[in-house]
Amino acid sequence: MKIACMQIAPASSGVAHCLEQLDGYAAQARSAGCDLLVTPEMYLTGYNIGAARVLELAQPADGPDAAQVADIARRHGLAILYGYPQADPRGGAPFNAVQMIDAAGARIAHYRKTHLYGDVDRAQFQAGHARAPVVAWNGWRIALAICYDIEFPELTRAYALDGADLVLTPTANMIPYDSVATRLVPARAEENGLFVVYANYCGSEGDFDYCGLSCVCAPDGRDVARAGRGPGLIVADLDRAEIARTRQAVRYLHDRRPEIYTKIGTARDDI
Repeated sequence: MKIACMQIAPASSGVAHCLEQLDGYAAQARSAGCDLLVTPEMYLTGYNIGAARVLELAQPADGPDAAQVADIARRHGLAILYGYPQADPRGGAPFNAVQMIDAAGARIAHYRKTHLYGDVDRAQFQAGHARAPVVAWNGWRIALAICYDIEFPELTRAYALDGADLVLTPTANMIPYDSVATRLVPARAEENGLFVVYANYCGSEGDFDYCGLSCVCAPDGRDVARAGRGPGLIVADLDRAEIARTRQAVRYLHDRRPEIYTKIGTARDDI
């Protein structure tokens, strides 16, 4: 599979501009032979925009913005994973969500961020309460995470045990947390013997300066593709056979001892 990550500065000129920009990047990705395009977190609206604006722009998963993304996917003949604020049908705070639309314009995966980061997330969103089902697409088994989620090793390990080959991770990671992109993301890939895709912003938004460094990491932890600090599209060819080869050589999943890790699954409020 050939995959592309958009690394861009958050748009301040509205959803229509973001959709127009997505259309351009989709054309570029398809011209490069890509099967899938991944955007940063909350791509359609921007991330650090305040609770009132998030609530105003939130839409259902099948809303008009989703229909326009589906049209872009169909016209360019590639799948798109994008971030957006999902409206709560019960009237609560929106969810920080991503969904994957295939080349026919059909939704094949959806996920709500489960690990909320600091005041910015908690002021704008409510948390999701379940990891995404691993979905089969194009011969791959795909899992979803959003930004801070990937910093918790338990989530990626759970996806690996669910049979995931690839964890797609839209993010909005800011300076000075470069080490998430340069150390933690490669570690998540290597310790689970799978691919991790991490699509970040660059530039500034409010008081946030985003660190860029979007990447695609292989099952042995190496960079298949890595962006710098500025905007652009990174492209990577992924070979699914590499997963089996790596897991045969580095047997973390085989050699683990779950019977001695039982507290990992226990909620604690006193830490």
